[in-house]
Amino acid sequence: MGRIEAAIAALVVMLTAIAPTTLFAEEAGAEVTDESTATFTNPLNDGGPDPWMTWYDGHYYLAATTWGGPELGLTMRRAKTIEGLKNAKAVQIWQDDTADRCCNFWAPEFFLLDGPNGKRWYGHFTGGAAGEDFVNTQFMHVIESEGTDPMGPYHYKGKLVERNALDGGVLQLDGKLYAIYSVWNETQDLAIKAMDTPWSTVGEEVVLAKPELPWEVQTHTVLEGPVALQRDGRTFVVYAASACWGPDYKLGMLEYEGGDPLDAGNWTKYPEPVFQRADDRGVFAPGHNTFFKSPDGTEDWMAYHANDLESDVCDMGRTPRIQKFEWNGDGTPDFGIPVATDTELPVPSGTPEHE
Repeated sequence: MGRIEAAIAALVVMLTAIAPTTLFAEEAGAEVTDESTATFTNPLNDGGPDPWMTWYDGHYYLAATTWGGPELGLTMRRAKTIEGLKNAKAVQIWQDDTADRCCNFWAPEFFLLDGPNGKRWYGHFTGGAAGEDFVNTQFMHVIESEGTDPMGPYHYKGKLVERNALDGGVLQLDGKLYAIYSVWNETQDLAIKAMDTPWSTVGEEVVLAKPELPWEVQTHTVLEGPVALQRDGRTFVVYAASACWGPDYKLGMLEYEGGDPLDAGNWTKYPEPVFQRADDRGVFAPGHNTFFKSPDGTEDWMAYHANDLESDVCDMGRTPRIQKFEWNGDGTPDFGIPVATDTELPVPSGTPEHE
């Protein structure tokens, strides 16, 4: 065998030895670098406004307003990665054909709380009758999971409060539960009420805040979507202001100062918005948020909805988005500025590389 033939033979042997190893590694699911999973862009999908999101037991979960009737119900998406969440199918987790609560499902939020049978997921959402008489027909309702799977199945538990209201959430403080929500009075206000179970309230309702500051009333007199945020012994309630049907929908913030949470005097409203439109980035009406931790627990993230155009309105065209936020030196959250939809963001820390 000549030198050229020998070299060719050696090369064939080398390639033969390498190829099976490479194929086996890929088939076995070994670590393969995929840059597309390391970053993402907003929005997450076209799945609707008022997003709730969390990481739990190896998966992301995302729910949002569905608006429709009993044939649609409440839906949730699940995936291990952000890219997977973008492509995940919306699965119906609750359907209700009872006439006075069949339709217009808004702002679902889910809380893992102690129930009579141990830990259960409690879904708090707004729903009512068909049609558009929202002020008179929309109530807050609660469903309970059979086990600890956020996808359910769920069973109906009841109304959260016996009055027309919306955007219910849960505040856990000093071992007690409080319902925080929005109510229709002369203006649309933020309210709080003590809870005796994860699905019911007791005692008197207290109005915590009214839309009074100039930036809270740019479109209309609306405060809604309250959600609790706690860190280092401090409790904040972040809310949406100025009505979702205008581009100036934004986030404001209250802080609990100690004492009885049912005393409005123990809450302070921050004088400036904490998150608002960014015209130069093409983000309008960012609001109605929730919070979640990265999979490894080291980062704080917010989910919210926003529009791409100043002329967009309060409809199902609002899209769910997420971004990481930081904390100021004084212990208050720094939500930053809404990111543009062409901005590449690192996925939350600890997110798996593959489904």
